Amino acid sequence: MLASSADLALYFQRLPVKPSLTPIGFAQRLGNRQTIMSNAIALRCKECGKEYPLDPMNVCEWCFGPVEVVYDYAAVARTFNRESVEAGPLNMWRYKDLLPVNGNIVNLGTGYTPLLKAENLGRELGLDNLYIKNDCGNPSHSFKDRVVGVASTKAREFGFDTIACASTGNLAGSVAAHAARAGLKAYVFIPADLEVGKVLSAAIYGPTLVAVKGNYDEVNRLCSELADKYQWAFANINMRPYYSEGSKTLGFEVVEQLGWRCPDWAVVPAASGSLYTKIWKGMNELAQVGLTDVPHTKMAIAQARGCSPIITAYENNRMDIKPVRPNTLAKSLAIGNPADGYYALKTIKETSGAGVASSDPEVVEGMSLLGRTEGIFAETAGGVTIAGLKKLAASGAIKRDDLTVAYITGSGLKTQEPVQSLVDPVTVEPTMSSFEDALEARGNGIRAHGGP
Repeated sequence: MLASSADLALYFQRLPVKPSLTPIGFAQRLGNRQTIMSNAIALRCKECGKEYPLDPMNVCEWCFGPVEVVYDYAAVARTFNRESVEAGPLNMWRYKDLLPVNGNIVNLGTGYTPLLKAENLGRELGLDNLYIKNDCGNPSHSFKDRVVGVASTKAREFGFDTIACASTGNLAGSVAAHAARAGLKAYVFIPADLEVGKVLSAAIYGPTLVAVKGNYDEVNRLCSELADKYQWAFANINMRPYYSEGSKTLGFEVVEQLGWRCPDWAVVPAASGSLYTKIWKGMNELAQVGLTDVPHTKMAIAQARGCSPIITAYENNRMDIKPVRPNTLAKSLAIGNPADGYYALKTIKETSGAGVASSDPEVVEGMSLLGRTEGIFAETAGGVTIAGLKKLAASGAIKRDDLTVAYITGSGLKTQEPVQSLVDPVTVEPTMSSFEDALEARGNGIRAHGGP
């Protein structure tokens, strides 16, 4: 979509923080965006439907419902097709036509992560068509690079010089990394008891780290107050409508990687519920612009039992979320008052999906099971996914032949503490006899010229 000088002038006028440039200079600064505008047309309240300009805001001024980005799907369909996608870059920006950005992208090379046929894990669980979407390979090692890629790009478009966030860990690292790439200042707010690996994974990029003595919900409340006072781009507050759109690319990629087919089941871990709902939105958008059939996917949502307000509401057949105080080792999912919980419940109903919660020991076993069967070291959220998948398969909800995708959203290298008990090496002297005696004592003796 071409941008007229009038379009650019109007866009410039709406920026909350004006760059020290004229509208023409601003357009020149935007580099490859200077004549291309996104297909996003408005923010729309998910409750009352009231529409707003594409500004940094996240709540309807009329009914206080959340707002989300809407697109001109007819315009998207004119240029966005399977061929154009497949000719695009091997990262999330191949789907730019369905993202609310205008160019000058903050690009770390995020996305197009592996979709792996999980034959070993499938055999253990009795599933013949199981796939793992492994997002551990993103630049900061979690799916958060998808959402922050969009949020940081929009922050720069809006003229902000600082990006910030409230985080359970992965978001902190991603915001800090993208800020470094974009030349923005960064403030990341985290619970003071966060895993060391996640703190270090953010600190390396040079942000201002703020450790708050409280859980995530308390961190988020503080950031909401700060967002009212400081002219910063808070990724998951005033930038949330744009930020959350990045999660759709996990839906886009899986459909494309399956040969433009939607899976029968998708198993997704949940904290706020945003990722879960946006994957479903992404599948539907591809159908709306003609790239795939209307999805029939059953969406399964997985939480840790120690912080499972969405699952508790689902199990009680309720549509209202009762906030909880998190008590789980799955800290990346420890959001006791999930912002998108209600919409996650709607998605379960709409898709005839399921909700499943797992205890901390089951989460650790899920991490171990994925590691020893498929060679993937996932963080605790991945353990939640695999534990939930195991229960759904055992109950018969997911059938043997169902095409099933389990989403692994972050690397276990950041959260090693829960599985430290697995470290139990066979300690030997540097002699053959010591080695063989030690293995014999362990019950796995070996023969001289072969296997056990």
